[in-house]
Amino acid sequence: MSDLFSALLLGILEGLTEFLPISSTGHLLISQHWLGARSDFFNIVIQAGAILAVTLAFRQRLWSLATGLDQRENRDYVMKLAVAFLVTALVGLPVRLAGWQLPETVTPIAWAVLIGGVWMLVAERLASRLPDCETVTWKVAIAVGLAQVVAGVFPGTSRSAAAIFLAMLLGLTRRAAATEFVFLVGIPTMFAASGYAFLELAREGQLGSESWTDVVVAFTAAVITGFIVVKWLLGYIKRRSFTGFSLYRIALGIGLLLLLPAGN
Repeated sequence: MSDLFSALLLGILEGLTEFLPISSTGHLLISQHWLGARSDFFNIVIQAGAILAVTLAFRQRLWSLATGLDQRENRDYVMKLAVAFLVTALVGLPVRLAGWQLPETVTPIAWAVLIGGVWMLVAERLASRLPDCETVTWKVAIAVGLAQVVAGVFPGTSRSAAAIFLAMLLGLTRRAAATEFVFLVGIPTMFAASGYAFLELAREGQLGSESWTDVVVAFTAAVITGFIVVKWLLGYIKRRSFTGFSLYRIALGIGLLLLLPAGN
């Protein structure tokens, strides 16, 4: 397989899995066995493509928030987005600097994927018993920020899954409302994380050896695929539960444990 074609496939994979609650890290781990490992710079760039995709998908919502700050409801929502992001940054940066993160190898990621699938089933069942609500509270905003940190410490957890289901358990029971808030918080969070990682690589002089053709192809694929997936997911969860994703995660976790060598 050519490097360019593998870059295209990796970009599509990133766009498909970054925002679905199924763990993009777990899928990337699988892909490396067939498509080969890529540099940290390559991975950062294609993640930035996925971030751009969700930004484009929510462009109207973002514009309405930005131009409607004279309305109390919009100001309140933006402040809660800011609080969730600040919690992630203020807690997550010291955690990252301290090196508190499980290795991205099969066993811990597989268990995170598997346990996360079970957690999603239980959380959605419990949330269904709560009153119907689409209002983001301060408690939810803080919890979403902390959930993003937890997902960073435990690769395979899935940032979107951890945050969405915690928000639902804490009262934001409308799936669409919880997903929108988590995705909007994810935009500054992931841009900041990618920017920080990019600066780290620049300081270490690791930016000059990448094939820019591969990078551009993968980035473009991640943007297009990510945009389609986000739009599809927002429509899907208005009519259906997350149960299919939960079962898929459980199967994926078991498959990783059984089929891939533990040290990889």
